[in-house]
Amino acid sequence: MDLGLQGKVVFITGGSKGIGRACGVEFAREGAHVAICARGLEGLREAAKTIEAAGGGRPVFTVAGDMTKWEDARRCVDEAAAHFGGLDVLVNCAGASPGGVLEHLTEDDWALSLQLKFMGYVRCTKAAVPHLLRRGGGRIVNVVGNDGIKPVYWEITASAANAADLAMTSALAEQYGPHGILVNAVNPGPVDTGRWDGLVRAYARDKKLSVEQASAQALRSLPLGRICTPEEVAAVVVFVASARASYMNGAWITLDGGQRKAIMDV
Repeated sequence: MDLGLQGKVVFITGGSKGIGRACGVEFAREGAHVAICARGLEGLREAAKTIEAAGGGRPVFTVAGDMTKWEDARRCVDEAAAHFGGLDVLVNCAGASPGGVLEHLTEDDWALSLQLKFMGYVRCTKAAVPHLLRRGGGRIVNVVGNDGIKPVYWEITASAANAADLAMTSALAEQYGPHGILVNAVNPGPVDTGRWDGLVRAYARDKKLSVEQASAQALRSLPLGRICTPEEVAAVVVFVASARASYMNGAWITLDGGQRKAIMDV
Protein backbone atom coordinates (compact mmCIF):
# COMPACT_ATOMS: atom_id res chain seq x y z
CA MET A 1 0.00 0.00 0.00
CA ASP A 2 1.37 3.39 -1.02
CA LEU A 3 0.90 5.73 1.96
CA GLY A 4 1.63 8.85 -0.06
CA LEU A 5 4.55 9.93 2.12
CA GLN A 6 7.24 9.98 -0.57
CA GLY A 7 9.05 13.33 -0.35
CA LYS A 8 7.04 14.57 2.63
CA VAL A 9 8.91 16.40 5.41
CA VAL A 10 8.41 14.95 8.88
CA PHE A 11 9.59 16.46 12.16
CA ILE A 12 9.71 14.10 15.15
CA THR A 13 10.35 15.18 18.72
CA GLY A 14 11.91 12.63 21.04
CA GLY A 15 13.41 11.11 17.92
CA SER A 16 16.65 9.77 19.37
CA LYS A 17 15.20 6.64 20.98
CA GLY A 18 12.17 4.51 21.66
CA ILE A 19 8.95 5.27 19.81
CA GLY A 20 10.34 8.44 18.23
CA ARG A 21 13.28 6.67 16.63
CA ALA A 22 11.04 3.82 15.46
CA CYS A 23 8.76 6.40 13.83
CA GLY A 24 11.75 7.92 12.05
CA VAL A 25 12.68 4.51 10.66
CA GLU A 26 9.16 3.86 9.35
CA PHE A 27 8.80 7.29 7.77
CA ALA A 28 12.20 6.88 6.10
CA ARG A 29 11.12 3.53 4.67
CA GLU A 30 8.12 5.30 3.14
CA GLY A 31 10.40 7.78 1.38
CA ALA A 32 9.86 10.77 3.66
CA HIS A 33 12.46 13.36 4.60
CA VAL A 34 12.98 12.97 8.34
CA ALA A 35 14.06 15.52 10.93
CA ILE A 36 14.50 14.41 14.53
CA CYS A 37 14.86 16.42 17.71
CA ALA A 38 16.01 15.47 21.21
CA ARG A 39 18.13 16.98 23.96
CA GLY A 40 21.33 15.00 23.36
CA LEU A 41 23.40 15.28 20.19
CA GLU A 42 25.10 11.91 20.62
CA GLY A 43 21.78 10.06 20.77
CA LEU A 44 20.53 11.99 17.76
CA ARG A 45 23.58 11.06 15.71
CA GLU A 46 23.17 7.36 16.51
CA ALA A 47 19.46 7.44 15.72
CA ALA A 48 20.15 9.27 12.45
CA LYS A 49 22.41 6.45 11.29
CA THR A 50 19.67 3.90 11.90
CA ILE A 51 17.03 6.01 10.18
CA GLU A 52 19.27 6.80 7.21
CA ALA A 53 19.98 3.11 6.71
CA ALA A 54 16.24 2.39 6.65
CA GLY A 55 15.73 5.13 4.08
CA GLY A 56 18.41 3.96 1.70
CA GLY A 57 20.92 6.58 2.80
CA ARG A 58 18.61 9.59 2.58
CA PRO A 59 20.11 12.15 5.01
CA VAL A 60 18.34 12.81 8.29
CA PHE A 61 18.32 16.31 9.78
CA THR A 62 19.12 16.41 13.50
CA VAL A 63 18.64 19.30 15.90
CA ALA A 64 19.11 19.38 19.66
CA GLY A 65 16.65 21.23 21.84
CA ASP A 66 14.72 21.21 25.09
CA MET A 67 10.96 21.15 24.52
CA THR A 68 10.32 22.63 27.97
CA LYS A 69 11.49 25.94 26.44
CA TRP A 70 9.49 27.82 23.82
CA GLU A 71 12.60 29.28 22.20
CA ASP A 72 14.06 25.80 21.67
CA ALA A 73 10.82 24.35 20.31
CA ARG A 74 10.42 27.16 17.82
CA ARG A 75 14.08 27.07 16.78
CA CYS A 76 14.09 23.31 16.22
CA VAL A 77 10.92 23.34 14.12
CA ASP A 78 12.05 26.38 12.14
CA GLU A 79 15.48 24.90 11.43
CA ALA A 80 14.02 21.62 10.23
CA ALA A 81 11.54 23.40 7.97
CA ALA A 82 14.26 25.67 6.59
CA HIS A 83 16.54 22.72 5.91
CA PHE A 84 13.96 20.81 3.87
CA GLY A 85 12.07 23.79 2.47
CA GLY A 86 8.86 23.21 4.41
CA LEU A 87 7.04 20.91 6.79
CA ASP A 88 4.23 18.40 6.22
CA VAL A 89 4.03 16.30 9.38
CA LEU A 90 4.68 16.92 13.06
CA VAL A 91 4.98 13.93 15.40
CA ASN A 92 4.99 14.96 19.05
CA CYS A 93 6.75 12.18 20.93
CA ALA A 94 9.11 13.86 23.41
CA GLY A 95 8.27 13.46 27.03
CA ALA A 96 7.73 11.07 29.88
CA SER A 97 5.88 11.35 33.14
CA PRO A 98 7.26 10.02 36.44
CA GLY A 99 5.36 7.08 37.85
CA GLY A 100 4.14 7.11 41.43
CA VAL A 101 1.26 7.80 43.75
CA LEU A 102 0.31 11.25 45.00
CA GLU A 103 2.16 11.07 48.32
CA HIS A 104 5.46 10.16 46.63
CA LEU A 105 5.33 12.79 43.90
CA THR A 106 7.16 16.08 44.26
CA GLU A 107 6.46 19.46 42.71
CA ASP A 108 9.35 18.78 40.36
CA ASP A 109 7.73 15.51 39.24
CA TRP A 110 4.52 17.31 38.36
CA ALA A 111 6.40 20.12 36.63
CA LEU A 112 8.43 17.65 34.55
CA SER A 113 5.33 15.82 33.41
CA LEU A 114 3.28 18.87 32.51
CA GLN A 115 6.12 20.98 31.11
CA LEU A 116 7.38 18.29 28.76
CA LYS A 117 4.57 15.83 28.03
CA PHE A 118 1.88 18.49 27.75
CA MET A 119 3.39 21.94 27.25
CA GLY A 120 6.15 20.49 25.07
CA TYR A 121 3.46 19.27 22.71
CA VAL A 122 1.74 22.65 22.85
CA ARG A 123 4.98 24.48 22.03
CA CYS A 124 5.93 22.29 19.08
CA THR A 125 2.43 22.41 17.68
CA LYS A 126 2.35 26.20 17.92
CA ALA A 127 5.72 26.37 16.15
CA ALA A 128 4.71 23.90 13.43
CA VAL A 129 1.26 25.22 12.50
CA PRO A 130 2.50 28.24 10.45
CA HIS A 131 4.70 25.94 8.37
CA LEU A 132 1.86 23.46 7.81
CA LEU A 133 -0.47 26.29 6.78
CA ARG A 134 2.05 27.46 4.20
CA ARG A 135 1.89 23.97 2.68
CA GLY A 136 -1.88 24.15 2.55
CA GLY A 137 -2.30 21.55 5.28
CA GLY A 138 -0.59 18.59 6.87
CA ARG A 139 -0.69 16.21 9.79
CA ILE A 140 -0.05 16.46 13.52
CA VAL A 141 0.18 13.16 15.38
CA ASN A 142 0.41 13.32 19.17
CA VAL A 143 1.86 10.16 20.71
CA VAL A 144 0.13 10.37 24.07
CA GLY A 145 -0.63 7.24 26.09
CA ASN A 146 -3.56 5.27 27.41
CA ASP A 147 -3.34 6.84 30.89
CA GLY A 148 -5.30 9.77 29.48
CA ILE A 149 -8.20 7.43 28.71
CA LYS A 150 -7.64 4.85 31.44
CA PRO A 151 -6.31 6.96 34.35
CA VAL A 152 -4.72 5.23 37.33
CA TYR A 153 -3.57 6.61 40.65
CA TRP A 154 -0.08 5.06 40.49
CA GLU A 155 0.60 6.97 37.25
CA ILE A 156 -1.32 10.10 38.12
CA THR A 157 1.06 12.61 36.54
CA ALA A 158 0.86 10.76 33.23
CA SER A 159 -2.91 10.51 33.54
CA ALA A 160 -3.17 14.27 33.98
CA ALA A 161 -0.72 15.25 31.23
CA ASN A 162 -2.13 12.74 28.77
CA ALA A 163 -5.70 13.85 29.36
CA ALA A 164 -4.60 17.41 28.67
CA ASP A 165 -2.91 16.29 25.43
CA LEU A 166 -6.09 14.56 24.31
CA ALA A 167 -8.21 17.63 25.03
CA MET A 168 -5.75 19.73 23.02
CA THR A 169 -5.87 17.21 20.17
CA SER A 170 -9.65 17.41 19.92
CA ALA A 171 -9.73 21.20 20.18
CA LEU A 172 -7.06 21.78 17.54
CA ALA A 173 -8.60 19.23 15.20
CA GLU A 174 -11.72 21.36 15.17
CA GLN A 175 -9.80 24.60 14.71
CA TYR A 176 -7.40 23.50 11.98
CA GLY A 177 -9.38 20.82 10.16
CA PRO A 178 -10.95 23.45 7.89
CA HIS A 179 -7.40 24.50 6.94
CA GLY A 180 -6.35 20.98 5.95
CA ILE A 181 -4.35 20.20 9.09
CA LEU A 182 -5.54 16.91 10.58
CA VAL A 183 -4.73 16.44 14.27
CA ASN A 184 -4.91 13.01 15.90
CA ALA A 185 -3.61 11.12 18.92
CA VAL A 186 -2.13 7.63 19.21
CA ASN A 187 -2.35 6.29 22.75
CA PRO A 188 -0.03 3.35 23.47
CA GLY A 189 -0.23 1.28 26.60
CA PRO A 190 2.94 -0.37 27.93
CA VAL A 191 5.74 -0.16 25.36
CA ASP A 192 9.11 -1.90 25.52
CA THR A 193 11.27 1.18 26.11
CA GLY A 194 13.51 2.38 28.94
CA ARG A 195 10.60 4.34 30.38
CA TRP A 196 8.60 1.17 30.98
CA ASP A 197 11.33 -0.20 33.23
CA GLY A 198 11.15 2.94 35.37
CA LEU A 199 7.37 2.72 35.66
CA VAL A 200 7.58 -0.91 36.78
CA ARG A 201 10.09 0.03 39.47
CA ALA A 202 7.86 2.84 40.70
CA TYR A 203 4.84 0.52 40.70
CA ALA A 204 6.83 -2.08 42.66
CA ARG A 205 7.82 0.55 45.22
CA ASP A 206 4.30 1.89 45.69
CA LYS A 207 2.68 -1.57 45.86
CA LYS A 208 5.47 -3.01 48.03
CA LEU A 209 6.26 -5.72 45.49
CA SER A 210 9.49 -6.99 44.02
CA VAL A 211 10.29 -5.74 40.53
CA GLU A 212 9.69 -9.25 39.22
CA GLN A 213 6.27 -9.41 40.90
CA ALA A 214 5.37 -5.97 39.57
CA SER A 215 6.36 -6.94 36.03
CA ALA A 216 4.32 -10.13 36.20
CA GLN A 217 1.31 -8.19 37.52
CA ALA A 218 1.58 -5.74 34.66
CA LEU A 219 1.71 -8.54 32.10
CA ARG A 220 -1.42 -10.08 33.59
CA SER A 221 -3.27 -6.86 32.79
CA LEU A 222 -2.51 -7.35 29.08
CA PRO A 223 -4.75 -9.87 27.27
CA LEU A 224 -2.03 -10.37 24.65
CA GLY A 225 0.44 -11.39 27.37
CA ARG A 226 3.18 -9.01 26.28
CA ILE A 227 3.95 -5.33 26.04
CA CYS A 228 3.95 -3.44 22.76
CA THR A 229 7.07 -2.76 20.70
CA PRO A 230 8.07 0.72 19.52
CA GLU A 231 7.79 -0.53 15.95
CA GLU A 232 4.13 -1.47 16.46
CA VAL A 233 3.38 2.05 17.64
CA ALA A 234 5.35 3.57 14.77
CA ALA A 235 3.35 1.62 12.19
CA VAL A 236 0.13 3.21 13.45
CA VAL A 237 1.65 6.69 13.69
CA VAL A 238 2.88 6.55 10.11
CA PHE A 239 -0.52 5.45 8.82
CA VAL A 240 -2.29 8.24 10.73
CA ALA A 241 0.15 10.75 9.23
CA SER A 242 -0.36 9.42 5.72
CA ALA A 243 -2.59 10.35 2.82
CA ARG A 244 -4.52 7.13 3.45
CA ALA A 245 -5.91 8.60 6.69
CA SER A 246 -7.46 11.53 4.84
CA TYR A 247 -10.70 11.61 6.87
CA MET A 248 -9.20 10.94 10.29
CA ASN A 249 -9.30 14.09 12.40
CA GLY A 250 -9.62 14.47 16.16
CA ALA A 251 -9.28 10.71 16.68
CA TRP A 252 -7.96 9.08 19.85
CA ILE A 253 -6.50 5.74 18.80
CA THR A 254 -5.90 3.38 21.72
CA LEU A 255 -3.06 0.93 21.12
CA ASP A 256 -2.77 -1.00 24.37
CA GLY A 257 -3.78 -4.54 23.46
CA GLY A 258 -6.98 -4.15 25.49
CA GLN A 259 -5.13 -3.54 28.76
CA ARG A 260 -7.27 -4.04 31.89
CA LYS A 261 -5.60 -1.84 34.48
CA ALA A 262 -7.91 -2.88 37.31
CA ILE A 263 -6.06 -6.20 37.42
CA MET A 264 -2.97 -4.30 38.57
CA ASP A 265 -4.75 -2.73 41.54
CA VAL A 266 -3.62 -5.18 44.24
